[in-house]
Amino acid sequence: MIGIFIGYLVLTLGLGIWKARSTKSQADFVLGGSKLPGWMLALSERATGESAWLLLGFTGFVYATGLSAIWIGVGCLLGISTAWIVLARRFRSEAERYGVLTMPEYFAAKFPRRAATIRLLSTLIIVFFFVFYVGAQFAGAGKTIESTFGIDPLWGQLISAAVILAYATMGGFVSVVAVDVFQSILMIATLVVTPIIMLVLLAGGEQSIGTALASAGGGMDSLAGGATGFAAGLLIFNNLAWFFGYLGGQPQLNARFMGMRDDRQVKIGRNIAVIWTVLAYAGAVLIGLCALALFGPGAVSDKEMILPYVLTSLFPWWLAAILLAGAVAAMVSTAQSMLLVAASSISQDVYKGIIKKGRAEDKTVLLVSRIATLGVGGLGLSLALSTSDLIYTIVSYAWAGIGCSFAPAILLSFAWKRFSSAGLVTALYAGVITTVLWLVWPNLMGLLGLDGLAIQLEDVVTARAVTFVVAMASAVFVTLMGEPPMEEGVTEPALRLR
Repeated sequence: MIGIFIGYLVLTLGLGIWKARSTKSQADFVLGGSKLPGWMLALSERATGESAWLLLGFTGFVYATGLSAIWIGVGCLLGISTAWIVLARRFRSEAERYGVLTMPEYFAAKFPRRAATIRLLSTLIIVFFFVFYVGAQFAGAGKTIESTFGIDPLWGQLISAAVILAYATMGGFVSVVAVDVFQSILMIATLVVTPIIMLVLLAGGEQSIGTALASAGGGMDSLAGGATGFAAGLLIFNNLAWFFGYLGGQPQLNARFMGMRDDRQVKIGRNIAVIWTVLAYAGAVLIGLCALALFGPGAVSDKEMILPYVLTSLFPWWLAAILLAGAVAAMVSTAQSMLLVAASSISQDVYKGIIKKGRAEDKTVLLVSRIATLGVGGLGLSLALSTSDLIYTIVSYAWAGIGCSFAPAILLSFAWKRFSSAGLVTALYAGVITTVLWLVWPNLMGLLGLDGLAIQLEDVVTARAVTFVVAMASAVFVTLMGEPPMEEGVTEPALRLR
């Protein structure tokens, strides 16, 4: 198995370094010079968007909770489809119109009145959450590598981080996308092949998914998790709320839309991405349900390790190792893309946009991007090695903190002519504050002596929904009460920033 893992690392490293030869400028480093074909960007977007959460977290969640988990898959599928069908073309055209490379730069170009504030605030949000997210991917990679290949998690994290940082620092977007394509194929192979084999085994046995769900109890055979009335509706809504984070709020995914060459490539990418997503989520659901039927509810103590358990139990060692590399690939894809987005925001928006006021030499900005990539990666690795529990706690809120803060800002920027810079800044502040409040509420109430109110708000209604609603409502209110309409915006091609 170790040989297969080493082969996987060598292949990804070689592919990334080989493609790094195409990176000659900052535009190449951040968006590949907008030259990559749509099918590559679609596969890259899907590999980036579906981290270990899908292969390990979601399969484990389905295994532990049953049919009600399906609503998460539905919410994600609806969000991803909406992003590709409705928003992707607009992202591409807006990036071309304003000549921008990053989301913060787009906001600053469209709303120049508060450009510096927008750049800095957006970058701080991205870097803060992504550092923890990158650390979580490194920690998860170490955990999976240990259980699969028998390598100490410390070395697993160090090796994974070294490989990622090597080609991401050298090649940026071009290298990351090339590696993503390979990893996306590996991930979808795992999510398609595994459930097919499991269904074949179930067809030849006496146990079925339906009887396994019924015997497990706890409402696992119910789409509402055994709840009724308002509680059932709230459970379904909380699971569907993953939808909100996909509405333009994920910078690492939006970069793929912004890097599209033309609208034809967007259409090609859309078709591939939606098909990939349907297959992937259907496969993840089936893996969790089939595992319950084949092995029972107590097969593993850590539910997130049900996929490695299934593969090592059912498949020959060499095939299990290849398919499990798909889980590692998911983490690597997410980590490398977030590294790139965070580093690009630091170099393009803070260094070039604020410090140098747009007058920095391209080769210097490219150097800053590479240094920032190493810096963010090193900080994420340090967190993974020292405080993995804290990382996973914060990552559970990262989707709301990033996605549901930026999504209202993007949607209103695209669709509302009156939307102002004050409204945009308000959306970002409101989103982050709401997410943090949801995270610290129990401790905050405890410090204030209000133990009766020290409840985990996430168990009542998810921050993914609340953050989106609060950020959207706050942005609309401030815009209506503040600056006049059509007071901002850059339309002249001469003002492009590339």
